[in-house]
Amino acid sequence: MLQVRDVVKRFEGRAAVDRVSFEVPHGEIFALLGPNGAGKTTLIRMITDILRPDEGEILWEGRPSRESVRQSVAYLPEERGLYRRAKVADIVAFHGELKGMTSREARASARALLDRVELSEWAERQVQALSKGMQQKVQLCTAMIGSPRLLILDEPFSGLDPVNVRLLESILQDMRDAGATVLLSTHQMNKVEELCDRALMMHRGHVVLYGPVAELRRRHADHAIVIRTPSAIPAVPGVTRVESRNGDHTLVLDRDATPQAVLRALVERGVEIESFSRASLSLEDLFVKVVRDGFDGAQPGALAGPEPASSGVPA
Repeated sequence: MLQVRDVVKRFEGRAAVDRVSFEVPHGEIFALLGPNGAGKTTLIRMITDILRPDEGEILWEGRPSRESVRQSVAYLPEERGLYRRAKVADIVAFHGELKGMTSREARASARALLDRVELSEWAERQVQALSKGMQQKVQLCTAMIGSPRLLILDEPFSGLDPVNVRLLESILQDMRDAGATVLLSTHQMNKVEELCDRALMMHRGHVVLYGPVAELRRRHADHAIVIRTPSAIPAVPGVTRVESRNGDHTLVLDRDATPQAVLRALVERGVEIESFSRASLSLEDLFVKVVRDGFDGAQPGALAGPEPASSGVPA
């Protein structure tokens, strides 16, 4: 659906986005991650044709994005803004008409969306009467009206209580199931792990991580296994240290040790193993690792790992 190829954007001679390439296919929730100042917002503004790249290209189904972006792409920016004295249903319907819907279609769609986010009883109230979280849901409706094929959300969970976070998660999953694509920019790494199929992480304008979320977590974890057992963990060859917490034991292995050999040694020593898995790094820990360590001297995209040949991303 979306292809970003070697995109560069400079401000006052400094590259805010530097040779960024990735793809987002149909029907995927894709995470765009990175610390403040990494270049995420600049990249989103180029995808939505608010800014034009200095170099590279952005394609929508193989065509320049500006030809289709206005009717097919919706954007919920981090900086919120609604007409405070407008009625809730009116403001949502207004955005539908901006996208080419008739007034009648827009009103019907606005009512359906407000019902979906549990705000139907507030439809005739002014925006200023709503709480911050309720206004957030109204703005989400203004992005979703018109059934966009690509929905770009910048920090959409901000201001929502846990109940409405779950509601938003359900809406995003429903949209993916219906064939829409979601590009999600957030600092809430747990939501990325729960919702997103793949992720791209930027740092200092470069791509540093790119791939399936589960694979990124596994690839950058320590060489370790996690086992659950009621038994004490004896010393076995190939294990450098053991970290235990709430019945789970993380066994960090020597470089040359294999999980199979370590498990065999534990069973031979009478350890009752209830479950085991390869260790993976939480996305939050991986994010901190990238930002804190900085990876000085690494080439752009050096930690991104192998990508499909069609992606245009250098290995």
